[in-house]
Amino acid sequence: MNKNLYLLLFLLFQSLAIYAGEKVKPSDLDLYLCIGQSNMAGRADLTPEIMDTLQNVYLLNDKGHFEPASNPLNRYSTVRKNLSMQRLGPSYAFAKEIERKTKHPVGLVVNARGGSSINAWLKDNKNGYYEKALSRIRIAMKQGGHLKAILWHQGEADCSNPEEYKQKLILLIKSFREDLGMPELPVIVGQISQWNWTKREAGTAPFNKMIRKVSSFIPYSDWVSSKGADCYKDETDPHFGTKGQLLIGKRYAKKVYKFYK
Repeated sequence: MNKNLYLLLFLLFQSLAIYAGEKVKPSDLDLYLCIGQSNMAGRADLTPEIMDTLQNVYLLNDKGHFEPASNPLNRYSTVRKNLSMQRLGPSYAFAKEIERKTKHPVGLVVNARGGSSINAWLKDNKNGYYEKALSRIRIAMKQGGHLKAILWHQGEADCSNPEEYKQKLILLIKSFREDLGMPELPVIVGQISQWNWTKREAGTAPFNKMIRKVSSFIPYSDWVSSKGADCYKDETDPHFGTKGQLLIGKRYAKKVYKFYK
């Protein structure tokens, strides 16, 4: 069956299904804001074994309510591209693993945009990605959930100038923490691919080196390695494959758990 048709049929089934399982109050949820560009939105294949409904994990939908979470998790993003482009990102394996570690219900707010630069995410940019993400997490928090961390995976559009990116990342995180009134909000930042699809001699290495040092210039932060992650198509493509996204998602959970209270 065509992948896009399979996805649309699955989503239709999900929307028609009546959820009669475990009930959870939104105030019980540990909330995580998952933002960035296409690798956070997810471009990896949605294989049958990851099309389950996650247990004790909930996704903020387009009505501002939480529903049982299932892939693709970026489908309710208010800044996303076409629905058929939303596939597997790191938030699936992250949520599964952090719930396993904490034994606490998880609320995901996934609001990524493929192809977006860090400029487009800065506060007061004409694209409004920052404001839309902030609005979504505030909706979730008003229901009583507790925001535990921001997961940021972005940089493919900006990796040619790591030092300039570093300064913009500092500004972005400062804005979120100030507007949310959470100066010690943990932020976990992911590396982009290790292989060189950039056509530049230095490739992605300088950018990933800068990401490894994020805790030295942003307090209450940490980084996630992309070492060992597979590529979606081939090494001319910046996207992670299914195995890579599952691996990176688990690494996000490990780093978030270090800050868990």
